[in-house]
Amino acid sequence: MSTFTKFKNAYFAFLEGIVVFLVIALAVVVTLGFVTRYLGSPLSWYDELAAALLAWVTYYGTALAAAKGAHITCPSVLNMCPPTIRVPLALLAEAITIGFFVFLGLASYQVMLILQDVGMVSLPEVSMQLVHSAIPVASVLFIIAELLRLPDVIKSTPG
Repeated sequence: MSTFTKFKNAYFAFLEGIVVFLVIALAVVVTLGFVTRYLGSPLSWYDELAAALLAWVTYYGTALAAAKGAHITCPSVLNMCPPTIRVPLALLAEAITIGFFVFLGLASYQVMLILQDVGMVSLPEVSMQLVHSAIPVASVLFIIAELLRLPDVIKSTPG
């Protein structure tokens, strides 16, 4: 097994670990919120924390989907194209996708800078910068995943 393949597999396992941890954390927070509400003493912060965790699961899950090649694509459109332009078209689609996540990462980083010294409403000691960090971090993770999958995309493109 090549060093590239080992690194790629380790990176994909790393993403899976992050997503599994976040899903478990979300399940714990929601269950805790349910139990405390049922017992008549609801926690004031669980709704906001659960919403933040759901956003994190979404963004980090997107990076994991990219790693597995499970994000939305249109292979039937690619297959209808002449064989000579399929690989360049697949590379263009990858470039557009990566470009979008570069833009998203940069824009969300600017939002993070604006949120300096702002805390969550129900947990003021938790910075909104931390909450919103999921978007630029996951954007970078998505881009890395796309670049690691690029050789597979080229190999799998019929042409």
